[in-house]
Amino acid sequence: MNIAVIGTGYVGLVSGVCFAEMGNQVTCVDIDSGKVESLRDGRLTIYEPGLEVYFDRGRREERLHFTTDLAAAVEPADVVFLALPTPPGADGSADLQYVLGVADDLGRLLAEAAEGGDGWGYKVIVDKSTVPVGTAERVTAAVAQHGVVAGQDFDVVSNPEFLREGVAVEDFMKPERVVIGTDSPRAAEIMERLYEPFVRQGNPIIVMDEASAEMTKYAANAMLATKITFMNEIANVCERVGADVDKVRRGIGTDSRIGPKFLYAGIGFGGSCFPKDVQALHRTSRQNGYEFEILDAVLRVNDAQRQSLAPRIVEALGDDDGQLAGRRVAVWGLAFKPHTDDVRESPAHVLIRALVGLGADVVAFDPEATETTQATFEREPLDGPGSLTYAERGYDALDGASALVIATEWPEFRRPDFDKMHQAMEQPLVFDGRNVFDPERMAEAGFEYHSIGRPYVAPTDAKG
Repeated sequence: MNIAVIGTGYVGLVSGVCFAEMGNQVTCVDIDSGKVESLRDGRLTIYEPGLEVYFDRGRREERLHFTTDLAAAVEPADVVFLALPTPPGADGSADLQYVLGVADDLGRLLAEAAEGGDGWGYKVIVDKSTVPVGTAERVTAAVAQHGVVAGQDFDVVSNPEFLREGVAVEDFMKPERVVIGTDSPRAAEIMERLYEPFVRQGNPIIVMDEASAEMTKYAANAMLATKITFMNEIANVCERVGADVDKVRRGIGTDSRIGPKFLYAGIGFGGSCFPKDVQALHRTSRQNGYEFEILDAVLRVNDAQRQSLAPRIVEALGDDDGQLAGRRVAVWGLAFKPHTDDVRESPAHVLIRALVGLGADVVAFDPEATETTQATFEREPLDGPGSLTYAERGYDALDGASALVIATEWPEFRRPDFDKMHQAMEQPLVFDGRNVFDPERMAEAGFEYHSIGRPYVAPTDAKG
């Protein structure tokens, strides 16, 4: 098929590259000429493991193209994907200005083409962005206002993505399910044909109405965010009663009704999906006269969890005024999760803002997310008497540090040289916000080690 993908952000770029890998002709469109130029030159604009191989092959075999020209991409396309940002507004609702703006452009282009001759033929316009219930209707209206006819010239489909950053290529190429929201048999047949090569192992393509498809995306992310938050609440109780959250996790995760995934305690969730989607579903529910109290609790608990380490660090290192002036704190991890450079809503950023505000000199390291962190803090500067600098290597961040904080569970952090860490740090104090290390092992290595929801084990004096 011939496919146009409008928007080359995370979802758009992964989708376009993977569709091209399956033999489709794909043109990705973006208004950012600098980004388009980079992609044309073979430089990926996001970090995602495995994407570069398919990206290079798609370009080399001329199945994958990039342009700023919307009309040139849409004219030959059978399917047009809208993969545009839907950032949260001040009230938590999803901002649809980009989606509806492009829908308006599409309607105008289709109408102009029809006036000039035979037109561009029938198009399936697909909402790939995460959007609130009712968006398909609004996109249909935005396109149809120019005189083109829904069901004849075009149909709008909701096709939510379920990509996990860090394993998005695998998720796209072998999806657990594909959800297609449409009441049009014609559009459904085209979408099923497009996705059939991705589900050859038997995973389902589920066709439903547009509103249910839109709700499915929000419900999935809200459920996962709730599981994470529930385990963080359990961890907080474990700390107070002397239980071990890791043992509790194993005890309940073997229950097939619960399952083992998303039961890891830590300093809260972040990223581009969970916070935004939970807020949007909460807002949608309230707008329709229903108070979604579980989601209200999820948002409150996660906000508190992301701020939970700073008071513990102050308790250990702070002066009589509760400040951290003159204290050097190393932070390992800036991305909201490993295997990505995405720092949106990252708990590490929340912690860094708190520490700098208290006067700490923070030295941070992340394998991939330093540049995105720098860009974030340039847009939204840190406020406080402390400072933030970046280390090129993890061990460099430890030189003279009064404490180390683990904020992202990158694999390379799991098996460090503890002797080297001990020698570099001014004080062998570790706050593990992701429960990467074993408390007994850390005690044996001579570290004062604090984790989430697990009993404290006093260090031995083996390290002096």
